[in-house]
Amino acid sequence: MTEAKILLSISEISEFDWNTCACPESAVGGRPHDPFTTYRFLALLESSGSVGTGTGWQPRPLILRDEGQTLAVAPLYVKSHSQGEYIFDHGWAEALERAGGHYYPKLQVAVPFTPVTGRRLLTKTGHEAAGRAGLLEALRLLAGNSGLSSAHVTFCTGPEADAGANAGYLRRLTTQYHWSNRGYGQYSDFLDDLASRKRKALRRERAEAAAFGGEIVSLTGEQILPEHWNAMWEFYQETGARKWGRPYLTRAFFSGAMALNADVLMVLARREGRWVAGALNFIGRDALYGRYWGAIENHASLHFELCYHQAIDWAIAHGLARVEAGAQGEHKLARGYLPAAVHSLHWIADPGFSRAVAGFLAEEHRYIAGEISELTALGPFRRSNDAV
Repeated sequence: MTEAKILLSISEISEFDWNTCACPESAVGGRPHDPFTTYRFLALLESSGSVGTGTGWQPRPLILRDEGQTLAVAPLYVKSHSQGEYIFDHGWAEALERAGGHYYPKLQVAVPFTPVTGRRLLTKTGHEAAGRAGLLEALRLLAGNSGLSSAHVTFCTGPEADAGANAGYLRRLTTQYHWSNRGYGQYSDFLDDLASRKRKALRRERAEAAAFGGEIVSLTGEQILPEHWNAMWEFYQETGARKWGRPYLTRAFFSGAMALNADVLMVLARREGRWVAGALNFIGRDALYGRYWGAIENHASLHFELCYHQAIDWAIAHGLARVEAGAQGEHKLARGYLPAAVHSLHWIADPGFSRAVAGFLAEEHRYIAGEISELTALGPFRRSNDAV
């Protein structure tokens, strides 16, 4: 008999059982497709206090079992706000509150603070359809029976979005900017794929960044030492204080992050013996995921170099299919990152409010689809009749 269970912490399930669903491909060697749904990443969020009491992200991992065998899991959280999600529903919350309802708390299947596409309904191989259906039904029942306003699954895959829509969830389409590897052998091949004016602009930008007066290094695995994580914490603090006031990740997360080194690429800039800027990326089996950037010195174009150009360089050198550079930012377009559709699912308990949200999403979908088409046409790549 299949049953769903809510845990109080990911520590209540074994790493083996979780990863059998989250990254079954790693059992036969190699990297997981998604480094953010691995047991080690989610467990560090909890143990470091980045999620949990006082954060508005209360872990409640959802487990689907059949006769004691784990068939599917989902990184589920009870949310008391909408911060750190990047699929914005603040307007929905305000509308429901104005109407006399309560939007919070709500249920959220997501990787906290991580606008990265990937599987969110994590199923054991061979149980994909039943596992997705079971998790979606359990999530809906949990929200409804607990008197909660809503349940959400953010940055999920297209097939998961299809399954959710078939199960009565509202489907939302938003955009990010992703770079795709078109079979390039080296960075110059990518440049050759661009229109002449765009190609020259990127060469000037990289030259400008290289003139900052120091060196740029890329580090992975055992090359990453505590001093590098300490520098990245300093950069993260600087960016967090400037952009959103209170950084989401704690100091303890960075202190314990050596456990994630196998999944990490750091691109750091050093000047006069001091780390002055850095970009933190996570490595999947097929993609490189840009996560955080920061600097304690301001140098022209260094942000673009460390976050975008170096990421493309590394992805090409290691045969990765794409680079996902995080949420928002039309400035990424000129650097070869084109708009890509991003999916999320939403179940709203109140029927009237659900209909209102559905109408909004239908209009938004039409706008987003048109925007993707228009922005793609404005990308830097050569047309067939452009001069080389």
